[in-house]
Amino acid sequence: GRDGGRGGTAGGLRYGEPMRWTVHGERSIYDSPWVRLCLADVEVPGSARFEHHVVRVPCEAAGTVVHDAGRGLLLLWRHRFITDTWGWEIPAGRVEPGESPVEAARRETLEETGWRPGEMRHLFSYQPTNGLSDQRFNLFLAEGAVRVGEPTDPGESERVEWVGVDHVAEIARGGQMIDGLSLTAVLYAFAFAGLR
Repeated sequence: GRDGGRGGTAGGLRYGEPMRWTVHGERSIYDSPWVRLCLADVEVPGSARFEHHVVRVPCEAAGTVVHDAGRGLLLLWRHRFITDTWGWEIPAGRVEPGESPVEAARRETLEETGWRPGEMRHLFSYQPTNGLSDQRFNLFLAEGAVRVGEPTDPGESERVEWVGVDHVAEIARGGQMIDGLSLTAVLYAFAFAGLR
């Protein structure tokens, strides 16, 4: 606003005042083990009450940036049918019931690549679309990996490759890594985890 956010009003609410929405209830429209679509009955302070679409994701996801100083990053080249796009991704998937995020990250890496990740450390966790969904991503960095065999989940990708770190930066900059989980994890690792 013209006052730079210092005291203006919107619908009777002054900027800077608490803006916690009130949830009066929620009803399910569609439900499966993978996703639930709901309508939430919400009210914005100083404004009207309305229904807001919410996507509930019952299981979190976990992904791993697998880094080797001599090889680069372990990536998957895959097709995503929903967007009909090809791109590079890190190994990632659903955290199964009873599994911790780090256990899921290790399992998914081995299943999707055939490589067992080395020492794992948590990078961070985040909610990629918190204006629409409660989905949560947990991201890890693995130092090195040991080849175990072929991927046990071969339907995940066309190929698995070690890609040099400099080339990964070009891939990200050139729009060849468009998966949000992968792009966020890799850029975070470059910016804050000292990935070189």
